[in-house]
Amino acid sequence: MFDEEVYRKLFVEESRENHENIVNNLLALESGEDQQAAIDEIFRSAHTLKGMSASMGFDAMEHLCHSMEDVFSLVRNGQREVTAALTDLLLTCTDVIEEMLDAIEAGETPSDERSGSLVQELRAFAEEGNPDEPSAPAEEKPAVPPAEAGGRPVYRLSVAVDPACTMKDVRAMLLLQNLEEFGAILSTTPSRDLIEDGKFDGTFEILIESEAGEDALRTVASGPEISLLALAPSSSLETAAAVEAAPVPEPAPVREPEPPQVQRAARAEKNREIKNIRVDIQRLDRMMNLVEDLVINRGRLELIAKKHGIKEFDEALNMVGRSVSDLQNLMMGIRMMPLERIFNRLPRVVRDVANHDCKEVELTIEGGETELDRSMMDGLSDPLLHIIRNAVNHGIETPEIREAAGKPRKGTLRLSARRDKDNVIIEIEDDGAGIDPEKLRRKAVEKGLMTAETAAAATRDDLINLLFEPGFSTAETITDISGRGVGLDVVKKTIESLKGTIKVETRIGAGTKFELVLPPTMAIIDVMMVHINGMRCAIPISNVVEVAQTRAEAVHRIGNSEAILLRDQILPMHRLEDMFGRAPKSDTLVVLQNNGKRCCIVVDTVDGQQEVVVKPLSRLAGNCRGISGITIPGDGDVVPVLDVNTMI
Repeated sequence: MFDEEVYRKLFVEESRENHENIVNNLLALESGEDQQAAIDEIFRSAHTLKGMSASMGFDAMEHLCHSMEDVFSLVRNGQREVTAALTDLLLTCTDVIEEMLDAIEAGETPSDERSGSLVQELRAFAEEGNPDEPSAPAEEKPAVPPAEAGGRPVYRLSVAVDPACTMKDVRAMLLLQNLEEFGAILSTTPSRDLIEDGKFDGTFEILIESEAGEDALRTVASGPEISLLALAPSSSLETAAAVEAAPVPEPAPVREPEPPQVQRAARAEKNREIKNIRVDIQRLDRMMNLVEDLVINRGRLELIAKKHGIKEFDEALNMVGRSVSDLQNLMMGIRMMPLERIFNRLPRVVRDVANHDCKEVELTIEGGETELDRSMMDGLSDPLLHIIRNAVNHGIETPEIREAAGKPRKGTLRLSARRDKDNVIIEIEDDGAGIDPEKLRRKAVEKGLMTAETAAAATRDDLINLLFEPGFSTAETITDISGRGVGLDVVKKTIESLKGTIKVETRIGAGTKFELVLPPTMAIIDVMMVHINGMRCAIPISNVVEVAQTRAEAVHRIGNSEAILLRDQILPMHRLEDMFGRAPKSDTLVVLQNNGKRCCIVVDTVDGQQEVVVKPLSRLAGNCRGISGITIPGDGDVVPVLDVNTMI
């Protein structure tokens, strides 16, 4: 049972990668980008999915992938054209495959309830016209000598699957899939069909045409439950003869290296394989918790060392501190994930919404390699989805309107990410109609969010910020995509919960840009420790501008609020009495900044800077305005961390 679960998990992971590859290349095929390369990628992934699902006994998925493979083969051979209707049909097939993978991951067997009708549609498409010209399966393509195949080297590999492996066919198919990344497999002995069906004795030969070199092939062909028995160049005659005769491999490998060399190579390749293993995310979370405990205890030890002043203890603590810092940085690096994990899902969303609205939209993605902490990736997916859908649905005009305005018929949508100092900046920019502030002004009065007098005096920024008010929408009609007043308010709350900010820039007729600024990680940050009314609290250093001293006569009242003139700038002043109680008068101020705006708070004392672990408050006591979380410094006290986002 254990082995079955292991291989089921491995199957799902590999299949999801192939599924995503099919979807992305279908979209590339539809847009006209390097069609031949896209077709080859689609065919390879569909063929691999078919073989793997057959080996695992998932017949419904195998039949669907087989029918898709037949259609892709006809397209690749020029016997069919890629039309919008065909792309829609194939994307529907990928949706069903994703549902099947979800069922398999949940321990279920996928049904053929939906896939059966799709198989019939695919077969009907494949049989239309040219019925007498079937395409040959990719694995039956005869091998050619290297000189006729562009002069690329050809290698013969002898491989054995571990006899203890319970699913040798799956392991063999995974190896063939990995090798196809480095070249073209000309033939296998036994045939690929027999390998897929598990009808081989555990050893087989592979003839591959590749420019990757022997070292790369040796690396791929060695790993868990797989042993490389031999690897040698193949001549033109050997290549042709191998396909024609298809001999059964002998147990003794051809030109086998000396046993010590085999052992050293096996050890080296196992080490290389370990560097790329997949790890359950829950294990990483547990490791991160342990690192956080080390950081807390390091702070406690530093206090003890400072109190007793023991030289040897200080020296040992410095060494331990460096190790903890290195471990912390290493752990942070392991948890970082490229944003392309989220970005890759968005082209399909843009396509579907554009088709629904009868619009033409081109999406460009930049900076997908930018990394963000895994804990933040989970919360970022929905906000990006909302903004992207709104950009297509609200922002970009129909082709007719764009032409009348002197714009290209096809609108452009740009999604980009970059690292700026300690922050990650994500921008979503369209060249659509933009947002009319006067329309926002009218809507604000209609919905009772502003009085007519307040709306008339509102600045452009005040009006733009109305977009993030609950229930506010500029849509004239309600659709199933947008217009119900749900979305941007949730987006703002989610981004702020990630300790980030969101800003909007817009020009009428030129487009709109959303800018998200996020910290790369939320777990361990530098804070300034202060006391307010005798109580200690922490302020993220990223929000602190300066610490200043002031005089009582410099403080002025404006209505029910206080303000101070500091360095020729009037800043709102907060005493936080509703949070910490009424404090004695103090002349110490901490100037804070967030999203370009500033304010200051009154504190008793400033205790200095410290690195701390921040735990979300919602896990313990729900949400509390003004508090983003808690931390436990070295002395064991529970200290609240101020949420500057809600103060400014």
